[in-house]
Amino acid sequence: MVTLNIPTINDDPLDFDKLFALWNQANDDFLDVNVNFSRCYFLRQNAVAFLGGLAHLIQSRYGTVTFNWNSLQDRIRTNLEQNGFMAIFGHAGGPWTGNSIPYREDAIEDKDNLIDYLKTKWLGRGWVHVSDRLRNEIVGRVWEIYANAFEHGESAIGIFSCGQHYPAHHELKLTVVDFGVGIPSNVRLFFRDDPRSRFLSAASCLKWAFESGTTTKPNGTSRGMGLGFCENKQGQT
Repeated sequence: MVTLNIPTINDDPLDFDKLFALWNQANDDFLDVNVNFSRCYFLRQNAVAFLGGLAHLIQSRYGTVTFNWNSLQDRIRTNLEQNGFMAIFGHAGGPWTGNSIPYREDAIEDKDNLIDYLKTKWLGRGWVHVSDRLRNEIVGRVWEIYANAFEHGESAIGIFSCGQHYPAHHELKLTVVDFGVGIPSNVRLFFRDDPRSRFLSAASCLKWAFESGTTTKPNGTSRGMGLGFCENKQGQT
C-alpha cells in the first residue's frame, strides 16, 4: 500500500509539478493507493480533474484506490461534494449547484453532451455576461481541446474535466485532463523520419502544435480546427 499525501494545490507552474510528482509516485502496475488529504488546505479544479484521472489510471492497471475522506478539510470536503467528485468515487452526498462546474468523466466522445456541459454548466450560469455569439465562439474553442484529446491522445481511460468559479478573484476556470501519449510524443512521432526529431524539446513540440494549420494527422486531415485556434494571445480577449 502506497499513501499519496495530497499537498495544497493551486494552479501555478509549481503546483503542476506537484501533480506530476504524485503521478510519478503512483506510476506502477498493480499498486494499491491510499489518498490522504490531511496536508491539503486548498485544492483547485486542476487537481480535482487530475486526481480523478489518476485514480482511474491506477485502477486500469489493476490497482486499487482508497480515498481517506475523513482526512479532508471542511471546505475541501464541501467542494468535492458539491462538484460530484465524492459521489462518483462512492461517497454519499452531493452534488449540488454552487460555484463548482461539475467534475465529469468521458470515456467516449459525445460532442453534443460536452457542448451542453460547456454552455450550461460553465458559461451559462450568469457568472460571465457574453452574447450568444461570443459564448458559442468560446465553447467552440474549448471543444477543440476535447476533440484533440479524443483524436490524438490515445487515452484508454478517457478524459476528465472540472471547473470552478472564484467570485473574489473574478475567475472562471476549467481544466481538461487526459493520460494519453501527450503532444510532444505525437509531434516527435510525426517527424520520426527526421533524425533530429528525437532532440525536439517538449517546448518546441508544443510551440509547433499550437501553430495555425499544423496537425499530426496523415496528409493534414484533421477533424477540427486544431490547437492553434485555442491558443490565447497576450493582449487579446
